[in-house]
Amino acid sequence: MNLADLPTPCLVLDRTILQRNLDTMARAIARHDVALRPHMKTAKSIDVARLALNSPLVRTQGITVSTLAEAEYFVGHGITDIIYAVGITPQKLVQVAKLNASGADVKVITDDAEIAALISTHHAGVRALIEVDCGEARGGIGPDGPELTQIAANLGQSCAGILSHAGHSYSGRTPADMQRIAQAEYESAVRAANRLRGAGFPCDIVSIGSSPTALHAQTLAGITDIRPGVYMLGDLFQAEIGTHTHADIAVTVLTSVIGRRTAENRLVIDAGGIALSKDRSTEAAPHDWGFGHVRDLDGNSSLGHAIVRRANQEHGIVDLDPTLLPPNLRIGDKLRVAPNHVCMTAAAHDRYFVVEGSQVLTAVWPRVNGW
Repeated sequence: MNLADLPTPCLVLDRTILQRNLDTMARAIARHDVALRPHMKTAKSIDVARLALNSPLVRTQGITVSTLAEAEYFVGHGITDIIYAVGITPQKLVQVAKLNASGADVKVITDDAEIAALISTHHAGVRALIEVDCGEARGGIGPDGPELTQIAANLGQSCAGILSHAGHSYSGRTPADMQRIAQAEYESAVRAANRLRGAGFPCDIVSIGSSPTALHAQTLAGITDIRPGVYMLGDLFQAEIGTHTHADIAVTVLTSVIGRRTAENRLVIDAGGIALSKDRSTEAAPHDWGFGHVRDLDGNSSLGHAIVRRANQEHGIVDLDPTLLPPNLRIGDKLRVAPNHVCMTAAAHDRYFVVEGSQVLTAVWPRVNGW
């Protein structure tokens, strides 16, 4: 079966590009004495996880997830060493305890002293990491404040260490920006870990990571694992900030032409806001790609700067490149759209249609969605 035979819209994954991305990150992390703990929040696939974990280029240490649906899915497929990297709530703690009772080791995170006390008294003995804010100002506490040791005291023997995430690396635009943010992330994590150990608290895990900082970190001495995720699949925004090139985008949305607005040099496609997401992250990047970059069926940029200018629920309005002759496309012809933010785009799809550098379908890989 070929891509031209598939129903649209659907999600296409080029395994050749995926493997190249995995190898690039593995080599970058292998420069340091640190384990790769890939974040599966984007890929949400056991097939992708196995490729990431079985790399001969780097030492791996379990995975990271962002939902308990992911945790249950991966435990069901035999991956038991997991960090659930979203602040835990009492109800979700019960779900984690059930997973651990089945033989898993799902670790949770918290930045709250009250929840830390609850974790320490839980009969299932769930271990927790203290979330440290290294500059993103989302979740976490500062590495130097009194809250750190208070939370550790409340956790007691349930304290497994600290976790930090430099999500604000997405605001960087140059290698120097990324190196600066990576260094701040590193210093915050190590400082917090040293404070815990100096106060007599256990701190076995010192976990950091984002795809940009994983690639640009200059030193990781004292870090135990690093958790990049979006690097596997890539997207337009990450290409714009230099995490990878535009040729390294492994996931595209296959779509059909459903309308031709010749006088306006536009097309209408059947991939709209649901299939593509309405993420507009590239709006603030060096180059704005609308709701996605429209490519030909081979995934090449033969249509030039053709972008999805408007995204309704099931319709995408494509502005064709005015510097090129209009493509000879008919209703039903298929195209591929590179996404702005692959995590958001992939979330609407339940499977990958896998190719390997051609239009020939080689596999179908299920994804896990929901919470």
